[in-house]
Amino acid sequence: MPSIRYQPAALEVEAEPEETFLEAAVRSGVALTHACGGNARCSTCRVAILEGLENCTPRTELEETVAAHLKFKPMVRLGCQTHATGPVVVRRLVLDHEDESLAAENVANLSIEALGEERSLAILFVDIRGFTSYAENLLPYDVIHTLNRYYHKIGPVIRRHGGVIDNYMGDGILAIFGLQDESDPSVTNAIRAGLEMLQEVEKAKPYFHAIHGKDFDIGIGLHYGKAVVGNVGWSADKQRSVVGAAVNFASRVEAANKTAGTSFLMSEAAYQKAGMEVQVNQCPPWEIKGKPGMQQLYEVVAAP
Repeated sequence: MPSIRYQPAALEVEAEPEETFLEAAVRSGVALTHACGGNARCSTCRVAILEGLENCTPRTELEETVAAHLKFKPMVRLGCQTHATGPVVVRRLVLDHEDESLAAENVANLSIEALGEERSLAILFVDIRGFTSYAENLLPYDVIHTLNRYYHKIGPVIRRHGGVIDNYMGDGILAIFGLQDESDPSVTNAIRAGLEMLQEVEKAKPYFHAIHGKDFDIGIGLHYGKAVVGNVGWSADKQRSVVGAAVNFASRVEAANKTAGTSFLMSEAAYQKAGMEVQVNQCPPWEIKGKPGMQQLYEVVAAP
């Protein structure tokens, strides 16, 4: 039976033929990080092969993708994708005791579970335009009251259309649609929520102008794509969070409203997902920070 010796603790494990390095480690109580649940969507289970590289199975297609992206040398392998065919000595690439503690949290279950789940979601960023200048002459409690009044208006809109507020960022909001069921028309719901939020802000302007002598507008950006939903934080303070390139892109779509002179922009991916029934104005190709080439954006006019 193949054997795997895990360094630096010199723990030797007999591996079943069908077991990967990661599965053998978890079964045997060896702390080996695996943030994506052993699906080759991260590199946290990587190990360095110190002896017996010839006794390792070839890289899978998934591992090849990660290895090419991170420029792994041949001796660096993903534990979740590699099987032993003979004796192997590996070194776990755990950086410090904190990493090992994170791995140990999952060992007690003797199972491999992802710290997050990759989902296809409609991601809606909402930001108050010029809120710094709006709030600079207000008392701090008046700023809090203004924000709470604003959130009290738009929060129910998001919930009514099947979305959840994932994060408050001062005067910005990250709302997610499609968390409960990816088959739901999440983009359509997000579009309807965004348009209704614009209406609610217009209705609230007389109130804010009456008490502060000024009001504000909002900008909205919508994107559809894959993001990782997981719990982030420490101990009991962990909270659900949505992260990934799709989230960053949605934020940058929202920011494009400032120079485009619009209030509600959506990405090409969101437009294609919504279908042609949504009424839009097509914008000229747009350069988005962090994305190569020009991106097609659409101003949302009316919901399908």
